[in-house]
This record gives sequence, C-alpha cells and structure tokens, in this order.
Amino acid sequence: MKNIIVLFVFLMLATNTIAQKSNDSLLVIKTLDEQTAAWNNGDIDAYMETYWKSDSLLFIGKNGPTYGWELTKKNYKKGYPDTAAMGKLRFELIQMKRLSVAYYSVVGKWFLKRSIGDIGGAFTLIFRKVKGKWLIIQDHSS
Repeated sequence: MKNIIVLFVFLMLATNTIAQKSNDSLLVIKTLDEQTAAWNNGDIDAYMETYWKSDSLLFIGKNGPTYGWELTKKNYKKGYPDTAAMGKLRFELIQMKRLSVAYYSVVGKWFLKRSIGDIGGAFTLIFRKVKGKWLIIQDHSS
C-alpha cells in the first residue's frame, strides 16, 4: 500500500510539472505574439514591453553586443523610424527549449514584409520568468 501511495504522489508531481512546462511554453509563444502585434501596429514602445527592463538586457545584432533596455529601444527607433521601415513582422519558430523553470531558449527566423524591400534573418532569444511574466533577457538577431 505504501508503494502505491508513493507512486501516486510521484505521478501527480510529474503531471503537474508537465502541465506547468506546457503552460509556460504557451506563455512564451503568447509573448512573441504580443511582440508581433505591437510591431505590426507600428508601436515600438509596446514591442519593447516584451523585453526585460534592465541595464543587463543583452542585444546582439550586426553591430555586435549592446546592453540595456533603453539603448535597445533607442536603436530600434533609429533603425526603424517609420512604419515603411518596420513593415509587417512574421516569426517562424524552429526550436523552443525549456532550460529550467525560469528560462526558455527560442530559435527561429524573422521576416519583414516591406514596401521598401523585404528583409529577414535568424534569432536566438533567451526568456526569463520575471515576476510571473516571460520576458526576453537576451536577443541575438542577424
């Protein structure tokens, strides 16, 4: 009887862990959907709400690494000054990997459909659960 109780408790814990993992991955995808919607509305300020508001935020682009939420936002506004430059964003997810209860890695491709010429590339994002919300703490986009 004791073995059955131990097995039951183990199965309950395993089921709870699987459900939480599934829920977290959906919340990470929801964050990316919010980011896409903000971008496609031409709203870089709302787009940046999906990033960690910290001087430790790391963005790696064609010019190398930069640190900080404010600088990242400034660079986005400089690089994409209007909706013609922003275009319409679409992501293609290649891999989502749970690194721990507080971290996810997401690899994918990004595409901008623009009247001034389409562009795209690849990305690796590291998400961290901060105060119950999944935020991007590291973005390597090329």
